[in-house]
Amino acid sequence: MYQFGEQQDSASARRNVVRPDPRFRDRRHAGQILARQLERFADRPDVLVLGLPRGGVPVAYEVARELGALLDVFIVRKLGVPGYEELAMGAIATGGVQVLDPEVMQMASVTQSELDAVIEREQRELARRESAFRGSRPPPEIAGRTVILVDDGLATGASMRAAVGALRRQEPRLLVVGVPVASRAGCRQFEELVDEIVCILTPEPFHAVGLWYQDFSDPSEDDIRAMLDRASGRGTDSRQIA
Repeated sequence: MYQFGEQQDSASARRNVVRPDPRFRDRRHAGQILARQLERFADRPDVLVLGLPRGGVPVAYEVARELGALLDVFIVRKLGVPGYEELAMGAIATGGVQVLDPEVMQMASVTQSELDAVIEREQRELARRESAFRGSRPPPEIAGRTVILVDDGLATGASMRAAVGALRRQEPRLLVVGVPVASRAGCRQFEELVDEIVCILTPEPFHAVGLWYQDFSDPSEDDIRAMLDRASGRGTDSRQIA
C-alpha cells in the first residue's frame, strides 16, 4: 500500500510537524499513484485498463497512460428491485452481458414483467452512455486478456461487484481491481472475487470516497469522451487532459 508522508517517531515530533494532507489532489493524481502499484503490468500487449464512468475514467486514464496500456470504459447498469432500487437483483453491462441474482429476485417476489421493464429501462440508459462515451468504437475484446478494472474508490462496492460479475462472463485471463481509496470492508470483499485487488488507502473511519480527494468534482460526458479519444489516438496529446 502507498503511504502518504512518513511516521514520526516521537511525541514531540508528532506535535511539532505539520503532516502532509493525506488526500489525493484529484482523480488524475490518484491515478498516477495507483499506477505505481501496478507497474508490473507495464508495456504488456495483453493489458486492458477499464474505467467505470464517470469518476473512474480519469483515474483509469492515468493508469493506462503510465502503463502504456489500452484504455476503455466498462459501463454497468445495476438492475434494482422495483420499489427498492438500491437492492440489486442483477446487472447489465458493456458487450451485452446480463447477470441476474435469482435468490434476490425470489426473495423480493419480482415478476418477469417487472424484470423485463427494469432491463428495458437500463438498457436504454446503457446504450445512451455507450454512444456518448465510445461513439462508433466497438466494445473491447475481454477474453484472454489481463483486465485492470478501475474506479475512483469503493464504499459499498455494489457497482464494482456488478462489473466484476459481468466481466467474469467474458473470461479474462486475469482480472485485477484497482482503486485509490476504499473502506477496509469494501476492499476485503474483493479478495475472493478477483485475481488481485489493489487499494491504495484504506482509512478508518472511511465515511465516503469524496472525503479523500481535495477536488472531487465530477467529469462531464464530454470530458470522458475526450479522454477516450486521446487514449485511442483520435484526439490531441494523451498527456494533456483538460
